[in-house]
Amino acid sequence: QVQFVELGGGLVQPGGSLRLSCAASGFSLDDYTIGWFRQAPGKEREGVSCIQVTDGSTNYGDSVKGRFTISRDSRKNTVYLQMNSLKAEDTAVYYCARSLIPRTAGCYLGRGLYGYWGQGTQVTVSA
Repeated sequence: QVQFVELGGGLVQPGGSLRLSCAASGFSLDDYTIGWFRQAPGKEREGVSCIQVTDGSTNYGDSVKGRFTISRDSRKNTVYLQMNSLKAEDTAVYYCARSLIPRTAGCYLGRGLYGYWGQGTQVTVSA
């Protein structure tokens, strides 16, 4: 059974940092692309970042490029999202998700490419 445990959300001041973790079970991270998405109140869920282990691909949404970094620890079957220089507009519930198809080339942030979503973790950036 595919499951995720997302941790690391919280309240942080603008300019601060957080690291989110997504611990997966029921499958190996080495076989699938993992994505981070976020959804703010009243807005659609948007892609933040993804990582594909097979060819080492990563991808970032335009709004987070240069500030967020995705990584993974295969031994722990866990993906991380390091978020620096946080802004108020980064406030959202953050979700990790697994791609529907294993071992695809490249890494893309289209929502339709992913199934199996985590429960989400709240990130609030406020002074």
